[in-house]
Amino acid sequence: MSKFKKKKSGEVPAVSTASLPDIVFMLLFFFMVATVMRQNTLMIENNLPFADQVEKLDKKDLVMYIYAGKPSANYKQYGTEARIQLNDKFANVSDIAAFIAAERDSKREELVPFLTTALKVDSKSNMGLIMDIKQELRKVNALKINYTTKKGSVLNQ
Repeated sequence: MSKFKKKKSGEVPAVSTASLPDIVFMLLFFFMVATVMRQNTLMIENNLPFADQVEKLDKKDLVMYIYAGKPSANYKQYGTEARIQLNDKFANVSDIAAFIAAERDSKREELVPFLTTALKVDSKSNMGLIMDIKQELRKVNALKINYTTKKGSVLNQ
């Protein structure tokens, strides 16, 4: 009699799952590091206008965003007129000065001259509201203004 036995059929050995938790945690860690969280919840409709000459901003951390447009479907209780959104709340034109001051206070002193105000305005917004925003920005000496647009051009509009 022999101690060794012959394989009965061509069975495939079971797949080892010992390294599976390592792979799962490595993927989880990758996605946690690579994901960028949205800073503000958009409460307005924001169909940006198109532009054919676009310049990209270099440092996103030096940009203060002011959104303007009519409230989205989830916020119809605020009416149908165009409104201003600062961070995650609706605001009036008079609240812009306090918003700019708070943003300036949150940055280091040497970075304050490089702050840019980006206006993300819906293409169907009233120009009067935009002029009011610009007047308020002039009062607080926030003169670097960027209009956020979509790249490309639209024909037959």
